[in-house]
Amino acid sequence: MKGSIEKRGKNSWRLRVDLGYNPDGTRNRPSKTITVEDKALLKTKKKLQEYLEDQLALFKQEVLAGEYFKPEKMTLRQFVENEWWSKYASDPDNLSPLTAKTYRHHLDNHILPALGGKQLTDIKTIQLVTLMNNLKKPGARKDGRGEKLSSYTIIYIYNVLRNVFNVAKEWNLIKENPMDGVPKPKKEKTKINPYTAEEAKEVIGKLYDEPIMWRLFILGSMLGGFRRGELIALEWSDVNFADKCIHIRKSISLVQNGQAYEKGTKNDEERTVDMPDWYMAELEQYYKVWKRQRWENNDIWVGGDREYLFHNGTGKPLYHTTPTTWWREFVKRHKLRKVRLHDLRHSSATLLIEAGAHLKAIQERLGHKQFQTTADIYAHVTKKVSRELAEKFNALNPANTK
Repeated sequence: MKGSIEKRGKNSWRLRVDLGYNPDGTRNRPSKTITVEDKALLKTKKKLQEYLEDQLALFKQEVLAGEYFKPEKMTLRQFVENEWWSKYASDPDNLSPLTAKTYRHHLDNHILPALGGKQLTDIKTIQLVTLMNNLKKPGARKDGRGEKLSSYTIIYIYNVLRNVFNVAKEWNLIKENPMDGVPKPKKEKTKINPYTAEEAKEVIGKLYDEPIMWRLFILGSMLGGFRRGELIALEWSDVNFADKCIHIRKSISLVQNGQAYEKGTKNDEERTVDMPDWYMAELEQYYKVWKRQRWENNDIWVGGDREYLFHNGTGKPLYHTTPTTWWREFVKRHKLRKVRLHDLRHSSATLLIEAGAHLKAIQERLGHKQFQTTADIYAHVTKKVSRELAEKFNALNPANTK
């Protein structure tokens, strides 16, 4: 099978394979254009030629295996499954494993059922506008937990669509991204459901009827404002007993096929959080329990050199959904007011605000990248505190003194 490489632009080349003639007498010469972004590669003539020849060889394999589709005949489903997923989404340098899994979920549940059979080059902006509008209607949710999708999910689906078509455009399969004309959905204000100070005291009291590991995990969320994934990824090297603080530098939000995937924090910003004396004292007690457990379970210990605080008994970090399940059962067992595990993080912030802490300090403690994020989430709490402060001046009302 003959092939050729033809320069098309400043850093683009067209690969062509000659398959002879079609039954109607026309030449059968599939082609595709590739773009080289690596500046160092572009400066090296020999290595660039070797790279292009490798790409041509791979293209020949695609054609022979029947995996190549002409851009004008490739459906969105074929592009997602044969190109985007294997050559882009599956690469952790492009998408984290959890993000790739979530993208695929939305593609399979919401996007491909609606547009998967349409040719990639034929999909128009108005069809995507229609899809986004349909996502707002009752019945769009597929998990049986309600009728309507949340604004957060709709925005996420919007981002998936933009990503898929951006990649198609970068690979020269389409000239324009049809998502460019689709208005981004508006995000509803975050609704939080925190515990009051009295409720928090009750929760803490009930935690002393539970194993020390779970007590410290839940208290970490309630007192430190840590995210679930941040707590799962904590190791003893992140704990500073001398300065009574915990360093947050990574997160685990996905365990797949027995493999825990570590990544940076949500905003890729490490932070150090000061913790109460009594929490650090209990953590020090737990460290002794942890070391004894490791010694007793040495024959089944698979943690290696990693020292995760919260583990499954063998040194491996907790499965990413296990804390949520445990929390739900704990709330039910002790007949507490139902709140999400994530709302313990919100409880931490609201209790601090009501105690007089400044929003900037809370932003840093929670690891919000933008101050406005903190201000928006806790606006109603700060307004309540501001009103209570203003009312303290009622004692100076002249009418009262008379």
